[in-house]
Order: sequence, then C-alpha cells, then structure tokens
Amino acid sequence: MVANAATAPGQAPSNGYRWTQLIVGVICMAMIANLQYGWTYFVAPMAKANSWDVAGIQVAFSIFVALETWLTPLEGWIVDTLGPRGPRLMVAAGGVFVALGWLINAKAGSLEMLYFGAVISGIGAGGIYATCVGNAVKWFPDRRGLAVGLTAAGFGAGAAVTVIPIQKMIASIGYSDTFFWFALGQGIIIFVLAWLLRPPLPGEIPSGSAVKVLQSKNSSTPAQMLASPVFWLLYVMFVLVSASGLMVTAQIALIAKDYGVGSTVILFGFTTLIVSGVIDNVANGGARPFFGWVSDQIGREYTMAIAFTAGGLAYWLLGTAGTTPWTFVICAALIFFTWGEIFSLFPSTCTDMFGPKYATTNTSLLYTAKGLSAFVVPLANLLKNYTGDWHAVFAVAAIMNFIVVALALFVVRPWRLSISASEGNKGAVGQVHPAE
Repeated sequence: MVANAATAPGQAPSNGYRWTQLIVGVICMAMIANLQYGWTYFVAPMAKANSWDVAGIQVAFSIFVALETWLTPLEGWIVDTLGPRGPRLMVAAGGVFVALGWLINAKAGSLEMLYFGAVISGIGAGGIYATCVGNAVKWFPDRRGLAVGLTAAGFGAGAAVTVIPIQKMIASIGYSDTFFWFALGQGIIIFVLAWLLRPPLPGEIPSGSAVKVLQSKNSSTPAQMLASPVFWLLYVMFVLVSASGLMVTAQIALIAKDYGVGSTVILFGFTTLIVSGVIDNVANGGARPFFGWVSDQIGREYTMAIAFTAGGLAYWLLGTAGTTPWTFVICAALIFFTWGEIFSLFPSTCTDMFGPKYATTNTSLLYTAKGLSAFVVPLANLLKNYTGDWHAVFAVAAIMNFIVVALALFVVRPWRLSISASEGNKGAVGQVHPAE
C-alpha cells in the first residue's frame, strides 16, 4: 500500500493513485503503438503508389526506431531534471511530435520527406516511451516487472484494436488519408492525458520489504552505470534479442505474401494477414506483463532463459511449419509472444541493478539498444534476397536468442550473485543483493 497525494499524516495510505498513473501511461503508450506495429501495413501501398523500393521505405522504419531510442537518454534526463513537471511536459510535447510525424508521412512525395517524418515521429515517440516506462519503475518497486510490463504492453498491444481499421481505411481512402486521421486522433489523446502524469512523492511508494528479486539499495548515476561492465553485457543481450525480433516482426506482411497466405480468407471474412495482425499484437502486448510478473516471482535471468529459448524455437517453427494460413498465424503469434517481453525484462533488470532515482535516464540508455538493432531490418531483406527465402533469416534470429539464454544463465546471474556476495552492504555502485 502506498500513500497518494491527498493522504494526511496518520491516515492509511492509498494504493489507487499509482494505478491511475500506470493506466495513463499505458494509454499513452497504446497511442504510439501504430507508429511501429502498424507500419508494416503502409509499406506495400506506399511502394505501389510511389514506385518506391521496399528496402528504401524500410529505411524510414529504421530511422524511426533509431530516433525513438537513441534520443531517449536526453529525454529521460530532461524528465528527471524537471522533477514533478517532467513527465507531463515531455509526454505533451511527444504527442505533438508524433502527430506531426504522421502528417508529414501523409503528404510525403519523396523518400527524403518520408525519412523526415520518421525523424519527427521518432523523437516524439521516444519521449513518451521513456517517460512512461520511467514513471512505472519509480511508482512500483514491489511489482516492477508487472508495472513496466503493463506499460510496455500498451505499446505492444495498442495496435491490436487498430489493425483492422487501418487496413480497411487504407483500402477505402488510401494510405495518405489514413496517416492523416490517425495522426490527429493519436496526438490529441496523448496531449490531453499528458497533464495527469507525475513522479511519486516521498512516502507514496512501498518499501523494499515486499521485493522478491535481487535489487540494489543505491541509485547509480548514468555515468556510474555506464562505467559498469554489467550494463554493457545487458546492452549486448538487448541488441541481440531486439534485432532478432525486428528482423521478423517488421516484415511479417512481406513474409505472409511470400508464403502465399497473406490474402487467404480464414475467419469471419478476414484474411490471414488481418487475423495474424490482431493476434500478434495481443500476444506481443500480453507477453510483457506476463513475463514481467513471472520475473517478479522467480527472477529476471531465469525468466529470460524461459522466454528466449521459446523464442528461438518459435523462429524455427515459422520457417518449417508456417507455410499454411493457420500455422502461419500460430507461429507468428509465438514469435511476438516470446519477443515482446524484452521491453519489461530489461528495464526492470536495469532498475533493479542501478536503482530508481535516475531510472528514466538509465532505462533510456539501455533502450538505445533497440535503435542499434533496428538497422538489422534492411539487412534481413538483403539476406532473404541473397538466399531466395526466409529460412536463413529465421536461423539467424533463433541463434541470437539462444546466445542470450546462455549469457543470462551462465554470465549475468553468477556475476550479479558474485557482486552481492563480495560487496555486501558496502553501498558500491551497481551493488545487487536479495531484498530484505
């Protein structure tokens, strides 16, 4: 139980206000979900309408993901520096930017203009993402995995309810007008909700007594965290898993087309691609709170091992058994389910290790790994074109996941336990220990 802003001295604390903060964060994240997970449905119409090369269009996706991630440390630092005003100001500005980005996409007559739209929307989405995740890990030290998982689920599953409207609108009014109307709707909702956000005040969050996983009692500054080898190991792991997922999730419509199943009607008049789009986004979003909750119970590294082993198998299954409509839907959903949890596991692990005070900045520094991994997406197209099919792409993705499993179990966890045993209660930077 925690105190909210209205709790008077001597009164029992209320748990409601931090859940309000979490819900607002989830909604804001859902409003930027289409910028990444709805992108795949615009690619083919843009290529056809403008005679643009698909690989050239996908550079815009890479730019968006890179800007969405690489600027988050600066945006997170601004949020942490501004104090109580930080979250609301950053998210409000982000709402304006994501709207402008898609408005530019709607009118883009060249790839260069499309890339500019990706820059603007990437800056806005990054500010929103960093703020909402940072707010979640600060408000919920006792349920950090679940809270950041729910927040990230908004980003992962938010596009699920718009998959059908986006595809129907593109078919009826064209991709340009679809960009336009979604830009206005998403941007306005984010801007309005932004003014409800703020970080916790002293006494509003639980003590560490309820925490079941390894956590540090001290908060490392960003500079101290960057000096820690453990951080860079986490960074490499994040890059590997994120890249494997983006190689496939950003191409799912193209894979369905190459398999010859994308346009097959399979359920209630909807095609394989539409059904898969809805289920994939639900699976992607559901994975984040589910595995976040599991990690709160059994530890981050063991949860990584379970999730990423299943992920590696899911890539193999899509390559070997995903060539019929329903097997494609099932295998693609497994990939999304075993990939999306990186956005709850890694921020939670980072905050466990380096403390909550600078969490918005620190988790944002780790999140830049996603930006680096985004540049693998066009390389996946090149590998597919070179080999003639998607099997090599799936094999590479699976191997990446298995490498991370080994690192989590045999390097990260022993390393953290060793730090805990050797440092004790000395308060060293990056110290981790079982919660009391």
